[in-house]
Amino acid sequence: MDATDEVIDICRDLLRIDTTNTGDLDTSAGERVAAEYVAEKLAEVGLQPEIVESEPGRASVLARFEGADPSRDALLIHGHLDVVPADASEWSVHPFAGELKDGYLWGRGAVDMKDFDAMVLALVRQMQREGRKPPRDVVLAFVADEEAGSTYGAQHLVEHHRGHFDGVTEAIGEVGGFSVSVGGDQRLYLIETAQKGIDWLRLHAKGRPGHGSMINDDNAVTALAEAVARVGRHRFPVVLTPTVREFLEQVSQVLGIELDADDPEAAVGKIGPIAMIIGATLRNTANPTRLAAGYKDNVIPGRASATIDCRTLPGQSELFEEELRRIVGPDIELEYIHRQPALETTFDGDLVAAMSAALRAEDPGAIPVPYMLSGGTDAKQFARLGIRCFGFSPVRLPADLNFGALFHGIDERVPVEGLQFGVRVLDRFLQQS
Repeated sequence: MDATDEVIDICRDLLRIDTTNTGDLDTSAGERVAAEYVAEKLAEVGLQPEIVESEPGRASVLARFEGADPSRDALLIHGHLDVVPADASEWSVHPFAGELKDGYLWGRGAVDMKDFDAMVLALVRQMQREGRKPPRDVVLAFVADEEAGSTYGAQHLVEHHRGHFDGVTEAIGEVGGFSVSVGGDQRLYLIETAQKGIDWLRLHAKGRPGHGSMINDDNAVTALAEAVARVGRHRFPVVLTPTVREFLEQVSQVLGIELDADDPEAAVGKIGPIAMIIGATLRNTANPTRLAAGYKDNVIPGRASATIDCRTLPGQSELFEEELRRIVGPDIELEYIHRQPALETTFDGDLVAAMSAALRAEDPGAIPVPYMLSGGTDAKQFARLGIRCFGFSPVRLPADLNFGALFHGIDERVPVEGLQFGVRVLDRFLQQS
């Protein structure tokens, strides 16, 4: 079976495996089942996959696809098998039915990121059946736990199985290579060369506990609420990193508008729904997400806490923390509960040239551009090994599809033609990489 046909079946199979990652070891599901499916698909064509468990059920798959010249530096292709939870009552189709409807495959994980997993599996299987080797070794990693911080997936692999990545210098993964229609019939293909850092913080306020009926001018809840409100309403200054500046310059050229470095949001506002992602990469952000205080309605607690989801630009982590401390004030304690650094590489080199050439070969109207992801991926873990990481999971999208809203959203779906396009692009890319 041709890879462009088999990718549909493989993607449907993966979507029908409920790999919900709740962030709790006791309630997450299906990663082992998905890992066994992937390993079987690789073994059927003669590869030797290894299933690695960090905890019972939290399984990842590793395999090395031997290249024509094993002496060359290797390429890592990584994708995660877990998905965020989905409430079936909110969807127009069941999120784990893998339904094919209206030219789309529907299901949780359709774009994040079982589509790419399926593309890679289908292509590797076809290449093995045909006896075609990539120019260099390709390490394949299908991992667990990306959706809850990578602890039981990529982080575990990097810390305990790093030998599998010997010789790897470059990598491709999720959230890149997708098309964005602008200016009529022009299509930008956003290749991820940077990611914001992740800093999840807890704010703690202390006060004088007491009876809820008494006047209390040292109330921890009040102090916390005031600090959280200041954080939530604050807008950090615009900082144009090299990636974002290059993206805006190329978009401005395509749209025929002049980029005002003092008002880059004007250019971002002209690129449609994807502006929501791009706009978040113009500045550091801090969003309150959780509150916790007290144990009884009529007791003023002595401590109150809030969680803040902070995303920092490359090179901005220390300056961000200084500014955040000024915002919350000296009496609020900051506690880091999860930190992953920002990443940024340049939009050049042979790998970028291979991505761009592959896209243009399948879509002559393609305009490859670098961009920064406002979130994070497993690339943050693999970069710890000195690997240069890109987001490149190519898919051509209909002009009217709000791709960004599908990530973790309801009615997640991927166009079948986009899947097939991605397989063809990846095939060309691997031949040139």
